[in-house]
Amino acid sequence: MAAVDEEQEVHDVAHFPIDKPELLNWSFAGVFGRYDQAQLQRGLQVYREICSSCHSLQYVAFRTLAGHGGLGYSEEQVKALAAEYQITAGPNDDGDMYERPGIPSDHFPSPFPNPQAAAVANGGAVPPDLSLMAKARAVSRGPVWTIIDFFTQYQEAGPNYIHALLTGYGQEPPPGVDVPEGTHYNPYFIASASLAMPPPLSDGAVTYSDGSPETVDQYARDVAAFLMWTAEPHLVERKRLGFQVGIFLIVFAGLMYLTKKRVWSKEPH
Repeated sequence: MAAVDEEQEVHDVAHFPIDKPELLNWSFAGVFGRYDQAQLQRGLQVYREICSSCHSLQYVAFRTLAGHGGLGYSEEQVKALAAEYQITAGPNDDGDMYERPGIPSDHFPSPFPNPQAAAVANGGAVPPDLSLMAKARAVSRGPVWTIIDFFTQYQEAGPNYIHALLTGYGQEPPPGVDVPEGTHYNPYFIASASLAMPPPLSDGAVTYSDGSPETVDQYARDVAAFLMWTAEPHLVERKRLGFQVGIFLIVFAGLMYLTKKRVWSKEPH
């Protein structure tokens, strides 16, 4: 009877994910959070060597990797990186499209020429663009925490979800959970109990030059942080401006209160 009840409970699950992502510590968390540029560069490396074979970054221009708010690369480094990609441009004077090396103003190209080709190469499922994934995918923390998060500026739910999804493969599905053939069980997937994407990461798949651990957990953390940056590259500036505005409003309110007291101090009450 207990087994039947457990199976019925699983079938009665009204929403996913089955397990909620772990709450991780991120350098960009909190009011004074900042991006770790070394981590962002490692995340870009993981994206380029692993994720870019299926997923695009269509809203991210190469030039944003340099300069203020970027990943710490110089303009020359960005030019060299962009030139590694072939970009479809045109039409030329003959009306034909042509391929040319990328330039900083270009965006990261898609690995597929169109969604139909992407679907054919991935068993009918089109891999989503990752540009805004860290803001588009998140697991709700409930109404109470939603209110608290508004005041604490908690916005790490997206990176937490990405990390959990990438590290959540290899587990056995609980009783009553059906995993269709050709899909992979992952208790952190937000849409169902399994997904078409096979485990993309494995220990040692990417070689880091800074001595960071070459593990699935580290890769997942780095690429999740990078995708947070692609989704909100001006996060640090926004937090700084918000803090300055908050201080200004507090000081302004104090000055207005003192002014009011002085103006009305000699008036009978």
